[in-house]
Amino acid sequence: MLGVFESILPVFAIIVLGFLLRRFNFVEASKWQVVDELCFWILFPALLASTLINTDLGTIEFDKILLVLMGMITTMAVIFLALYPFFRKVMQLRRPQYTTLFQSVTRWHGFIAMALVLKFFGDPGLAVIAVAFVALVPVLQLLNVTVLSVFSEEHKFSYFNVLKQISRNPILWGCIVGIVVNFTGMPVWDPVLTFLDLLGRAALGISLLALGAGLSLRAALKPSPVVGVAVVSKLILVPIVMFGFSVLFGVTGDAFIILMISAGVPTAMNGYVLAKKMGGDAELYASIATIQTALSFFTLPVIILLARWWVGA
Repeated sequence: MLGVFESILPVFAIIVLGFLLRRFNFVEASKWQVVDELCFWILFPALLASTLINTDLGTIEFDKILLVLMGMITTMAVIFLALYPFFRKVMQLRRPQYTTLFQSVTRWHGFIAMALVLKFFGDPGLAVIAVAFVALVPVLQLLNVTVLSVFSEEHKFSYFNVLKQISRNPILWGCIVGIVVNFTGMPVWDPVLTFLDLLGRAALGISLLALGAGLSLRAALKPSPVVGVAVVSKLILVPIVMFGFSVLFGVTGDAFIILMISAGVPTAMNGYVLAKKMGGDAELYASIATIQTALSFFTLPVIILLARWWVGA
């Protein structure tokens, strides 16, 4: 257990450093938006493209991994949509609170997963995470925007607008370019590969700093029952569902552990922006994301240890 804690400690130390840099105004809060944009538009597409170009994708069981991911997302979405009457009548949740709960349970912070997988499995492990990005980026965007629109009293849903947003997502395009180049065997000029590799190396550290800067201690100090539901569902229920589908579809070895790490990470911070834009409860999202991130430092080692035990690693 101590070894696993030591392995994930650097990742969370960078997150804490980002929080402290913003908390003590070493880097002004307004400047972190620029960092987020840099990661989203440049660094992560470069990292994913470079990873997929240079990895032997023939060793990855695409069909099984995609089935597991789609099964997990579909199950969580169905559960929380079915529970809406309970949340509304028993927990007295308003629509903005419900959409925020839905987002915080279905979204995942893939960049924390990437940092951990890189630590444990190196570049070959990153390819599995990249496949997860290809599958989950469009599905989660479509799913969450749909829920926000349906439960919003201010915004009308438009499939055209959602598909437009998905088509412009640079992270998705980074994955697509990497997969196309890899499968077709298209030659890439070596300086281009070096360029992408150098950009990709900067991605994870900077993004983890930005994640820490986006956490809100003030919001975290205002817990509520809905925060508890979001935390337990994301950090415990999602890994259980992921485990079930992984066993069902026969995923084993490193891929199984990587999927369990992906299930155990906290929610993504981009849901906060979407909540602000589309009538969700952004303050509640900040509270949930902050507490999930803090507690995942303790739950992730347990998930990793159990996953290793299951595959006999």
